[in-house]
Amino acid sequence: VKLVESGGDAVQPGGSLRLSCAASGMTCSAQTMGWYRQAPGKVRELVTAISTNGASTTYGKFVRGRFTISRDNNNSSMHLQMNSLGPEDTAVYFCNARQAGTVIEYWGQGTQVTVSS
Repeated sequence: VKLVESGGDAVQPGGSLRLSCAASGMTCSAQTMGWYRQAPGKVRELVTAISTNGASTTYGKFVRGRFTISRDNNNSSMHLQMNSLGPEDTAVYFCNARQAGTVIEYWGQGTQVTVSS
């Protein structure tokens, strides 16, 4: 099982980024997937999660409508569109997959997002 994130970058405040997570070695449609982030000195927190079929999503309160999660089970991938980024969004963003109905989960290695002027 492997999750590989991409798309992290350094952007200015107000900018946008699109993160992607490519999954392999698993039945993607059987996984609840999500994005977490961890800033220096802080605990890892949930950014957003999406149900196995994409019908249900949840977002952290700090998202405030700026981010959109999506998934493509046919291509074993998940994406996070992030708009109106601010310095507070600076963190390493991790892809997570959790086998539905179990506590079995997988993590990617993370991708760095830096928002700075």
